[in-house]
Amino acid sequence: MAKHGGLHKMMDVDLPILTDSGGFQVFSLKKSQVDEEGVTFAYEVDGKKTFLSPENSMEIQQQLGADIAMNFDECLAFGIDKTAAVASVDRTARWAERCKKAHTRSDQSLFGIIQGGFWPDLRARSARQITDIGFDGYALGGLSVGEGHQKMCEVLDYSVDPMPVNSPRYLMGVGRPLDLVEGVARGIDMFDCVIATRHSRSGMFYTDKGRIRMTDKRFRNDMYPPDTSCQCYTCTRFTRAYLHHLFRVGEILAATLTTIHNLTWYASFMARMRQSIVDGTFESYRQWVHEIYPEKTEGSSKGDARRSTGKNVKKRRK
Repeated sequence: MAKHGGLHKMMDVDLPILTDSGGFQVFSLKKSQVDEEGVTFAYEVDGKKTFLSPENSMEIQQQLGADIAMNFDECLAFGIDKTAAVASVDRTARWAERCKKAHTRSDQSLFGIIQGGFWPDLRARSARQITDIGFDGYALGGLSVGEGHQKMCEVLDYSVDPMPVNSPRYLMGVGRPLDLVEGVARGIDMFDCVIATRHSRSGMFYTDKGRIRMTDKRFRNDMYPPDTSCQCYTCTRFTRAYLHHLFRVGEILAATLTTIHNLTWYASFMARMRQSIVDGTFESYRQWVHEIYPEKTEGSSKGDARRSTGKNVKKRRK
């Protein structure tokens, strides 16, 4: 990638790109060892031992040349005990200092990641530590790790306010429609998630009427567009029956066409959300999302599925 001149030139994409530091990716591995210097883990393909530190994470990301790089952090697992969480939060802060020192590329923004698990005092502690170091933007890590929608909203209620209002606020790994609108309601500006592509591979279409799965046999002879209200490449050219056929025979084009639609829908979903803030109709938009994508369909944990009220959308600078 460095020989190409970075990700933009390699992919021929003139759009903003963000790269993660590897912290969450290491967290997702079954066998990894964490110490003060960094993380040692086994490469899943051949078992080769690999070491990742704040310094070589910065080196890699600077060579990748994304517009935004993330500092190397330790992602906390859901259910970790508080003593271990305190040690992890402080280690993340020390790693963040090393990342900032190692990051020298002036045309690339560097974001700090706030951890702290599910304790208000640790979230506040991490926010003070990371903001005192000073970054171009700030992210909340350690959510969307199995805690469910309600718990995520609870954590956001006490985690967002300590983040600087004049810097981008980024919620990592969150992309379900209900989570997005509730994150925005609490002052979040940026999100990332694999849902638009991962769910596409199983035939899941996101629409203004909810999710539909194109692999259902009821679509076998359906001549309507996948989403009758969408004007994307997929929905203006192909039928539900054709998409259903592609999935039945295992053709990779099925995932590609579904991804095109889902990316189009998510872009429109967020654009309309931004416009509702400008128009002063965000609460109506928020209610609509709750009706179309209620918590029980969002893959949340069992329990109370009542609507989370949260805070009114925060006034932000343009």
